[in-house]
Amino acid sequence: MRNHTLVTEFILLGIPGTEGLETVLFTLFFSFYLCVLLGNALILTAIISSSHLHTPMYFFLGNLSMFDLGFSSTTTPKMLLYLSGQSPVISFQGCVAQLFFYHFLGCTECFLYTVMAYDRFVAICHPLRYTVIMNRRVCSTLATGSWMGGCVHTIILTSLTFQLLYGGSNEVGYYFCDIPAVLPLACEDTSLAQRVGFTNVGLVSLICFFLVLVSYTRIAIAISKIHSAAGRQRAFSTCSAHITAILCAYGPVIVIYLQPNPSPLLGAIIQILNNLVTPMLNPLIYSLRNKDVKSALRTVFSKRGFSLENK
Repeated sequence: MRNHTLVTEFILLGIPGTEGLETVLFTLFFSFYLCVLLGNALILTAIISSSHLHTPMYFFLGNLSMFDLGFSSTTTPKMLLYLSGQSPVISFQGCVAQLFFYHFLGCTECFLYTVMAYDRFVAICHPLRYTVIMNRRVCSTLATGSWMGGCVHTIILTSLTFQLLYGGSNEVGYYFCDIPAVLPLACEDTSLAQRVGFTNVGLVSLICFFLVLVSYTRIAIAISKIHSAAGRQRAFSTCSAHITAILCAYGPVIVIYLQPNPSPLLGAIIQILNNLVTPMLNPLIYSLRNKDVKSALRTVFSKRGFSLENK
């Protein structure tokens, strides 16, 4: 390390294979980002302002909306800046923060989806005891546990990644600071960080997915025992949005982190889907087929229009 100068900043090289498309990508991603901000802000507004949405299901949905806002905002603003021609340089501390919050919010998403699956399991399999089992204290504990679990997971990954010395190249061949893009720049052996990162991300994803699968297996068995078609349809409709969101969330994790050598361009496309498209779709998934949310939003807008008329 005597012949190296410690890195104080990194240069983000952007999305692989997209040279010359900066203006088109900026317009597209900026539109997606605005939809993420608007959609999730509307969901939060509806949940906070409507007392009949103060239930466990919407409590966890509100947490998910906050996650989506933070998850997209971790990487998208910097990406939009350099797509618009601004400097692609990010400080060392900024790179650490970006990696930390990306994995913190990503891990928390897995835990939240698992908790939401458990909530649906209790609602369908134990409807008479639902309010007793999913009381306010339990909901707060599950939400806090999700955020704390994500924090512990990310501290391990971030510490292993940035306890290494970086003194050679500072060019990150990606559009944000992620572990697979940053580790090759280290001047030390990265095998431990790679193994722990692969195992940690893989175990968290697989355990959460297994628990979700168990919950929905039990739910499917319970729904099959409902005699009326209307009852089965009503029970399934409460779960379909969550199943759709889970499929959108777990696909990118499996492709990016559980493949030995994923294509850089394919990895970037899938992560952009995970960072922007899934958070943009979640408000649509949870609101378009949800009469309670649509009713709450209509009430919010009608009150807002009435107050403007009075002014």
